[in-house]
Amino acid sequence: MSVEQPLWQALTAYRVLTLLYALGLCVYSFDDYDHPLGAVVYLAVLTLWTALTFRMVSSAERCSRQFLVGDLGIAVTGILLTPLVDTHDRIVEGTPTLPSIWTMGAVLGFAIKGGWRWGASASTVVCAANVIERGGFAQDTVHMLMLVWVASVAIGYVVEVARASERTLARALRIEAATRERERLARDIHDSVLQVLAMVQRRGAAIGGEAAELGRMAGEQEIALRTLVSTGLVTPPRGADAAPGPGDPTDAAGPSAPPCPPGPERSDGGLCDLRALLAPHAGSRVTFSEPGAPVLLPAGVAGELAAAVGAALDNVRVHAGEDAHAWILLEDEPDAVMVTVRDDGPGIPEGRLADAEAEGRLGVALSIRGRLRDLGGTAAWISAPGQGTEVELTVPKAPAKKAKARGEAAR
Repeated sequence: MSVEQPLWQALTAYRVLTLLYALGLCVYSFDDYDHPLGAVVYLAVLTLWTALTFRMVSSAERCSRQFLVGDLGIAVTGILLTPLVDTHDRIVEGTPTLPSIWTMGAVLGFAIKGGWRWGASASTVVCAANVIERGGFAQDTVHMLMLVWVASVAIGYVVEVARASERTLARALRIEAATRERERLARDIHDSVLQVLAMVQRRGAAIGGEAAELGRMAGEQEIALRTLVSTGLVTPPRGADAAPGPGDPTDAAGPSAPPCPPGPERSDGGLCDLRALLAPHAGSRVTFSEPGAPVLLPAGVAGELAAAVGAALDNVRVHAGEDAHAWILLEDEPDAVMVTVRDDGPGIPEGRLADAEAEGRLGVALSIRGRLRDLGGTAAWISAPGQGTEVELTVPKAPAKKAKARGEAAR
């Protein structure tokens, strides 16, 4: 149930009750008017308008901006007609206008429909009409007008907060439903597919030969499927028989930048969830750690960063060996996105990267450092013989697009 709908129902009742009040005032003061026939005609029009527009204020969909403007016009017209119908002495004494408190219903319609800004604008128009009707700023008039203005702004603000809360609740319910569905699928997959893959991996390793390779591939697919189930990132897994990089770790050209796939990985404005591009790298020898929330970057920037990570992993496979274990850590900082690729290989001797670049082998320089430079980011290596290698890739969030454009223009 919408938290806003009860307000429209209350407004509908308010318009009817205040119309009856205005009609009662007209009957009570009928003999005191200078032109009672004018008051009767206006209240007849007000009654007909309220009856014909009864359904217009029953919901936000039916209450259009044109109706609100017309409703406010009816109220303001009644206020400005009061000096022509009533006596000057009664007006000075603070006698209610022809529409009386029915006018507040027109203002509340603006506040409920458009929030506090609409309510403040409508109440300002009503305040100006009342000042014109009284011919100045009388004390009782100022008090009443301030009450109208504050009430409309307060109700409009409450409506905006209620709408925001309703949207938050709807998102939470959708997330809860998706989580439950993913948990159900995870249970089904765990009871069937994952157990079969795990059995194939164990039996293949025990048999040896070609069966061992089949078992290794089954283990890769098991880990990829576990990652898919746990994160919900629907991205095609990286092929188990993907071609390795070139023969030298410093010559690895790295894979081309993968496109941002459709679906949950892409959001409005051409943004891409970097987790979806890095998740396929997870396997039996690659552990991927990610934040719980999407890590959004422009699609091109995310693709280049993912390609740099792929190049770093290619270097791990070639330089550290197929049996080396690698870890990918994705961190979403307020001003930057950082990806750390670490392995347990033998490490890179000091000066090896500089020597390779001087000899013309620019794999690391182009595939990793060059990509990060074009994105306005940095790439740093931390390595020691026998202690593995750690690559830190950092891309700033705000200037990422501009840096990418500058890099393409420079090339």
